[in-house]
Amino acid sequence: MYQKLFKVLGAVLLSSGLAQAQQAVTFATNWKAQAAHGGFYQAVADGTYKKYGLDVKIIQGGPQVNNRPLLPAGRIDFLMTGNLLHSFDNVKNKVPVVTVAAIFQKDPQALMAHPGQGYENFAELKKAPVAFIAKDGQFTWWQWLKVTHGFKDEALKPYNYNLGPFLSNPKSIQQGYSVAEPIYIKEQGKFAPVVHLLADHGFSTYSTLIETRADTVKNKPELVQKFVDASILGWVNFMYGDRQAATALMLKDNPELSAAEVQASVELMKQQGIVDSGIAQTLGIGAMQTERIQDFYAQMIKAGLYKDKDVDLAQVATLQFVNKGLGVELRQQLLKNK
Repeated sequence: MYQKLFKVLGAVLLSSGLAQAQQAVTFATNWKAQAAHGGFYQAVADGTYKKYGLDVKIIQGGPQVNNRPLLPAGRIDFLMTGNLLHSFDNVKNKVPVVTVAAIFQKDPQALMAHPGQGYENFAELKKAPVAFIAKDGQFTWWQWLKVTHGFKDEALKPYNYNLGPFLSNPKSIQQGYSVAEPIYIKEQGKFAPVVHLLADHGFSTYSTLIETRADTVKNKPELVQKFVDASILGWVNFMYGDRQAATALMLKDNPELSAAEVQASVELMKQQGIVDSGIAQTLGIGAMQTERIQDFYAQMIKAGLYKDKDVDLAQVATLQFVNKGLGVELRQQLLKNK
């Protein structure tokens, strides 16, 4: 009797100890929950973060939410940001944060057009009489398009995240997130748009970056490694495993989302090689190369966004937590089991 009691008590204490060992971590995204955040939700839903000793809370962003200041202020531990332009700005403005992983090998930023209008070739897009581009895009990657591909400001019209003007003008082109807007256009316009990823035409930034504070990298490298590793595995499982629980969590955070949209978005990510193309196929999701960061910065200097000495590239990102091949074997196993 006492032996059984001790076993039960031991199990309770062990369980309690494990619960206490869970380190609370707050991670903020840059928009409402969507498939492009799916791997992080997967790691929460399937217990991967907990296996790494982390109790992760995800704070979603949105149109009226700016989570970026929360990281340097110490109110969150990790932040998901859009691309390397944010990282360059951080270093230029002496914000003490650093990129520790790049979940997307390709930035999903794209230009979209109506089919059958002569825009199937990327080079023809610059001839479009109207280009619906949001203000942020006009001052960043549109400048790169002008310098690199000969686009003209005369075509610019503001994009206010309303598809109506684009749908009603067959000769127009429009910016879009390649794993989202094409789905909405198909639903609302009843046609599949022509989609050109800027990444396939030289816009070499990484995207969906994980940032943390520089002092966290210095003083808590084990924490950073755990979060990066668990996130990588979450992304492998989200892309190639059972994503139902993660989808349910995202729908809870963002009721405007649908399971069908998540599925369609994942298929687009696979088709476009957004997550695990290039070096990520051998070095693992999250992989980065110093040379590629340097190349993108050189392009942005040419586009007039920065001057040569504006950014100390050594402070932009650290490769110490990625490029280890984590998740490559798991991906192969999941693909084999399908």
